[in-house]
Amino acid sequence: MYLTPQRKHAPDVTTAPIRSCGIAASRGRRAAIVVIAAISLAVTSCSAGHGAAAPSGGHALPGDHAASGSHTPRRPAPPLDASIAAGLLPAPVSRPVVLPDGRDLVIAGGLDSAGQSSAGVFRLDPVSGAMSQLGSLPQATHDAAGAVIGGADVVFGGGTVASTASVQAWQPGSGARLIGRLPAPRSDLAAATVGGTTYLVGGYDGTRWSPSVLATTGGTRFRVAARLRVPVRYPAVAAIGGQIIVAGGLARTGDVRAIQEIDPATGHVTVIGSLPVPLAHAAALVIGGYLYVAGGQTRTASSDRIWAVDPATGKVTPAGILPMGMSDAGAAAVGGAGYLVGGTSTSALDSVVVLRPASGSAAQAAAGFPFSGRLLIADRGNDRLLLVNTAKKVLWRYPSPAAPPPPGGFYFPDDAFFIHHGTGIITNEEDNNDITEIGFPSGKVLWQYGHPGKAGAAPGYLHQPDDAYLLKNGDITVADALNCRVLIITPGKRVTGQIGTNGACVHQPPADLGYPNGDTPLPNGNLLISEIDGSWVSEYTRTGHLAWSVHLPIAYPSDPQQIGPDRYLIADYARPGGLYEFTRSGKILWHYAPASGPGMLDHPSLAERLPSGLICVNDDYNDRVVIINPATARIVWQYGRTAHPGTAPGLLNIPDGFDLLAPNNTTPTHPNTG
Repeated sequence: MYLTPQRKHAPDVTTAPIRSCGIAASRGRRAAIVVIAAISLAVTSCSAGHGAAAPSGGHALPGDHAASGSHTPRRPAPPLDASIAAGLLPAPVSRPVVLPDGRDLVIAGGLDSAGQSSAGVFRLDPVSGAMSQLGSLPQATHDAAGAVIGGADVVFGGGTVASTASVQAWQPGSGARLIGRLPAPRSDLAAATVGGTTYLVGGYDGTRWSPSVLATTGGTRFRVAARLRVPVRYPAVAAIGGQIIVAGGLARTGDVRAIQEIDPATGHVTVIGSLPVPLAHAAALVIGGYLYVAGGQTRTASSDRIWAVDPATGKVTPAGILPMGMSDAGAAAVGGAGYLVGGTSTSALDSVVVLRPASGSAAQAAAGFPFSGRLLIADRGNDRLLLVNTAKKVLWRYPSPAAPPPPGGFYFPDDAFFIHHGTGIITNEEDNNDITEIGFPSGKVLWQYGHPGKAGAAPGYLHQPDDAYLLKNGDITVADALNCRVLIITPGKRVTGQIGTNGACVHQPPADLGYPNGDTPLPNGNLLISEIDGSWVSEYTRTGHLAWSVHLPIAYPSDPQQIGPDRYLIADYARPGGLYEFTRSGKILWHYAPASGPGMLDHPSLAERLPSGLICVNDDYNDRVVIINPATARIVWQYGRTAHPGTAPGLLNIPDGFDLLAPNNTTPTHPNTG
């Protein structure tokens, strides 16, 4: 069936995405390919006797139990480290079939970036990123399920414009062919293999959800082996321990949390537990003998979470963070690692994400979730931008060989903020006297203002620009610090607003500012401006009218942020430095300012409260970015080695800015920007 890249919850088959899963037993040379519904990110296991699984979900029902006697309790599943694998796919794809072939992956079908179904079959080396085309399926498809049966790769159902009953097979040397039909059209399904029998789970026939679980040993004849307690589309499914686990999925009433277990021997289906949130379009993977559910769609956004599911108890625990919120990926496990191929975030992806068991501090961070999403760091002393996840994996950097620096070089990036729903970044290069916008993740230069390396006050010039923000109307505001003014600049590079008009560099509102270094956009359209000289924080309208002003008892106010109706957070850029929450009247409500020890801050320049309630800080001259729990006054996460500058992985050099991109590609710490 044809589905647009953005998933909808409506039951109409033309608007809902699908997920699929492929399973293969150990064997020699790959003989055929199976199409798997990628929308729920199904994953395949290479273990002999059983494989990956198909999607499913449901609500807790009377009489369900929490554990199956067929499982033996084990030690907790290790968290997973998630990172973007080497290389990119030739083109974005979502909902493909992905199967293991030795240590390679085979990719079949799926949707391209225009929402068109594909018939291509490809081989991917996930380590090197090398990819080659193997052939084509008889029919283009997506949202199908796949399995390896009798040495052939079999594709079950799926569709293009409508759900189909076709069963296709592909084999090197003999090409592709239609080998049979399902009892009825079905898309949005997944497959799992147990003991040589393949089970097709979940799905949609164009009108109704399909509760029946079909079993086949040859791919041409089918029997009903079980019936789901709650019929679902797009669930995460995997086979483990001789049982089939169906996590989440989309029911008629919406996304569900239930974890269903199918016993292939008896046909009995029970609900053994619940996911932490309603979830569909996720992937199920068996890695190292443990079951994980990754990504997917919640009711409001793409998820970047990885959960471990204990099939013995139904217990679900945090197990890591993906580099981005994503769903609709094809998935398979090879060589002790799991791979998510393509998928969707806000659009189709051309990346491959690798999942490996984490250990040490990476495991602690992966399981702890200090933030959800990706953290952008302006690594000022190293003249670069880095993107990291909570497991401290570098996901992206700028400049890079694929994304060279802009004209005039890339020097001293003081701040960097995501713009345009995560598709771009704006950064001010303080000592290079310019502002640059680049595309993300391409790194393509989109816009510049100022003359790199040349300071000035004339039109088109800046002198130590700080805190450049894109406003919702497309204009840009920047604190032009050594010109003692805040400018509002149009995309056409015309200055249409200025606060601090006389250039006297003293706090004398509304005409003069004393060395401004912050200009945060507020919900009411005004700007929150900090002035170094005199330690002032003030709110101005964009036309220069002063709303209020307060003197703070700190040495060097830096980058104030509004966190409540009359509550503001600011960093004191000093050694030892501190963080302060205050009111417009100057009352200090909370502070963090250790004078010594590992918690002491050395010139912190930006502090923001994360959606988790934790506070993220770039601790400039300690060469680190830290996250602090304000309730315990303890650092709970750190990137960079304290007071140890460097360029190697895990090291920073005077980081001076950061930004959080949430899984749904919003910027929760500065929601009033463009």
